[in-house]
Amino acid sequence: MDSCITCNDKSAKLKELSEYIEQHPDPVNPQGGLIAALHKAQELFGYLSPDVMGHVAQELQVPEAYVSGVATFYSYFTLTPRGKYVVSVCMGTACYVKGATAILDTVKKVLQIEDGETTDDGLFTLTQTRCIGACGLAPIMIVGDKVYGRMTADQVSEILAKYQHEK
Repeated sequence: MDSCITCNDKSAKLKELSEYIEQHPDPVNPQGGLIAALHKAQELFGYLSPDVMGHVAQELQVPEAYVSGVATFYSYFTLTPRGKYVVSVCMGTACYVKGATAILDTVKKVLQIEDGETTDDGLFTLTQTRCIGACGLAPIMIVGDKVYGRMTADQVSEILAKYQHEK
């Protein structure tokens, strides 16, 4: 029964994506709406699977290879499922100089994953990011949409534990 729910959910999301694409046409250049469509697709599905990119290509009447090329070019897009919470450690110059490597190493140790991996329970995905423009708060860790500034490695476990209890 779970697979039927999943199929119905996917079908509903594909319909929502199609409606979004219809409502945001670029009359001059059909490819002009591609990035917006990919953003919407990732918002709906959490990542851009080959079949979702194929759907976008079909709706915009552009080659699938073009859609795939755009999706792989921009670092915002992900082609693999991510955890419920994306943990990003800023490795920009200010954060790096102020100890971001120790924070990243601690996150890896606590979650038992490497950069780009997702925990077995699907709760966390770890990424490194470059400067996010909040250098005065360096070093920075982001969990979901919450920014933690002036981080120390000692704070990592406590912060991540809050999210583990929210399952």
